[in-house]
Amino acid sequence: MKRKAPSDDPVQDAPQVAAPARAAAGLPAVGHSLRMARQQMGVKRTALTLLRVNQKDGFDCPGCAWPEGDKRHTAEFCENGAKAVAEEATTRRVTRDFFAAHPVTDLAQRSGYWLGQQGRLTEPMHLPEGGERYEPISWDDAFALLAEELRALASPDEAVFYTSGRTSNEAAFLYQLFAREFGTNNLPDCSNMCHESSGSALTETLGVGKGSVLLEDLYKADLIIVAGQNPGTNHPRMLSALEKAKAGGAKIITVNPLPEAGMERFKNPQTAKGLAAGGTPLTDLFLQIRLGGDQALFRALNRMILERDGAVDAEFVREHTHGFEEFAQTARATDWDATLAATGLERAEIERALELVLASRRTVVCWAMGLTQHKHSVPTIREVVNFLLLRGNIGRPGAGVCPVRGHSNVQGDRTMGIFERPAPAFLDALEKEFGFAPPREHGYDVVRAIRAMRDGLVKVFFAMGGNFVAASPDTQVTEAAMRRARLTVHVSTKLNRSHCVTGARALILPTLGRTERDTQRGGDQFVTVEDSMGMVHASRGRLEPAGEQLLSEPAIVARLARAVLGEASSTPWAQFEGDYGLIRDRIARVVPGFEDFNAKVARPGGFALPHAPRDERRFPTATGKANFTAAPMEYPQVPQGRLLLQTLRSHDQYNTTVYGLDDRYRGIRNGRRVVLVHPEDAAAHGLADGTYADLTSEWSDGRERIARGFRVVHYPTARGCAAAYYPETNVLVPLDATADTSNTPASKSIVIRLTPSEAD
Repeated sequence: MKRKAPSDDPVQDAPQVAAPARAAAGLPAVGHSLRMARQQMGVKRTALTLLRVNQKDGFDCPGCAWPEGDKRHTAEFCENGAKAVAEEATTRRVTRDFFAAHPVTDLAQRSGYWLGQQGRLTEPMHLPEGGERYEPISWDDAFALLAEELRALASPDEAVFYTSGRTSNEAAFLYQLFAREFGTNNLPDCSNMCHESSGSALTETLGVGKGSVLLEDLYKADLIIVAGQNPGTNHPRMLSALEKAKAGGAKIITVNPLPEAGMERFKNPQTAKGLAAGGTPLTDLFLQIRLGGDQALFRALNRMILERDGAVDAEFVREHTHGFEEFAQTARATDWDATLAATGLERAEIERALELVLASRRTVVCWAMGLTQHKHSVPTIREVVNFLLLRGNIGRPGAGVCPVRGHSNVQGDRTMGIFERPAPAFLDALEKEFGFAPPREHGYDVVRAIRAMRDGLVKVFFAMGGNFVAASPDTQVTEAAMRRARLTVHVSTKLNRSHCVTGARALILPTLGRTERDTQRGGDQFVTVEDSMGMVHASRGRLEPAGEQLLSEPAIVARLARAVLGEASSTPWAQFEGDYGLIRDRIARVVPGFEDFNAKVARPGGFALPHAPRDERRFPTATGKANFTAAPMEYPQVPQGRLLLQTLRSHDQYNTTVYGLDDRYRGIRNGRRVVLVHPEDAAAHGLADGTYADLTSEWSDGRERIARGFRVVHYPTARGCAAAYYPETNVLVPLDATADTSNTPASKSIVIRLTPSEAD
């Protein structure tokens, strides 16, 4: 039975606020998951679909990239995973009749939540130049239009090929292959907006831009530090791993500006004890740090480790590291007054953390966007590496770096070559395998792509998944840049804001989802993904496709390449479309670690990619060793009377996909335009709880960026800090406010002022 989508956008002008929750998951999570799944899919389809999520013979959850263990639960999914599956496997459909009834100007006024609730896209759609509505177009005509626009470019670099994390390894490999055979390295991706800082710091210091731990390492750890991360909302299955680690004796330090229910107490919905009892306390020490103060915290810990007799693993430092003396000199000069100002912590709190550190032989540090989206993010993560190197916690079971990636397969896309600054060795391997000379000039990342579109240097924008307009910073600048393009193209499963902000012409190309059967000439196909810890495994959908005209992502890329490159290409695009095993054979010959790819991925559960620091204590850096680094201590400087804002997700949200209007763990219901402010900071601004404020960001360009009409919520944030949801507050993030080295938008350190709103 087809389920009806909402016909009207919900009114969100009166959010209801209650006290924040003190525990995550439990029966409310189960009930919410099943209720949403039933609304989208119905009872039978819910049971058939959810029981295949993250199973060895099933499909990989289209949500987060958290890994699965060897032994799987019957229900191997979390609340947000259930929401992601329900949205993809929904029986709601967006047809040509929908587009006939809704001109683009109407769609542009709708919320992202409403757009997503309309259901699955079912056929290719075209917005002609000067047109008011999307119209049906055949696949052949869509590819012909694309070929016409791409061939008309003065240079291949006038095209940008963006990738979202959900794309499979096979599709990503073909996508970068096409872009480079076309002649450009303009391959920005969502990593540019999230963990680029992690990759930059880890590549320099350890030689591998990925995490060094496997799931089993968390279970063996003595101490786990979770910094700048909210697993209860963003990676809920991580809470099960932390619970298991606690049962094994691990201690947990949580470092975050906001108290989060999931890190306080976890009620495991997979166990009777978790459902019936009060749950498992997870955090042993909560350090409520000021935004951007993490480098100062780890620098202080490093100084104290250096000052404690016998605390440094001298043998490891001597045998495996480089740059220790310069680092140690810098760390010993740490100023305590500056440290306390940067962190907002008491010295006694940092000393308590030190005692937990010194009691641990095996330490893991996990982090996410709270560390990666600041101007000084790369030095911060380098300081985390310094912290682990000091006590030999790299290449030791139960220890290491654990950047927790967001979207499923965002890490795999990068492994497959989705990168605007490819390594020469990767390009050499492509050239040897496919017989063409790939471009060597670096391409555009996300921020540089927006600037290029703004300046008229890019004429065609092609997105493989994602919601680029809503995900990107400086919303007004981004939207104006997109509208300057000749053609914008989005490969999508559902409607989103990016379909409403178009170039002169636009295409929507509907694709299969992870849950759906993918049948090609060679029979039923499967794809592969890489999780946050470097495990690669198969994903097989079983549902019938949402429409007869849907194409898989590999098929879309292969047909695009044939239309654009024609006889000039010797790449067997048609063969790749018919048999994904042939794509994997080529990946095996190009990408290190994927030798015998088809054989390895046939094993239930997949295989682990090699990681030299973890596996051999070998560091493929410029020095041949793990690199200590020394950098000035930085933290955001906030003028008097201003606050530091971080953008974040609600619990009813994954990236830019909004599943509902509640944030159950933070006590927010029926609304997203809220700003969380410490009561004393709100009082200083003359804003009582429940009043409304406009948020104005301040940046060196002197231009004011304003987000209007936010309900003020008095909340136990760190003093001087505030929080609000994205994408509603992306308008406040200046395009040029980025992290040094990585160029990641600094969405966690926006200087704002609050003023009473006329909406009050």
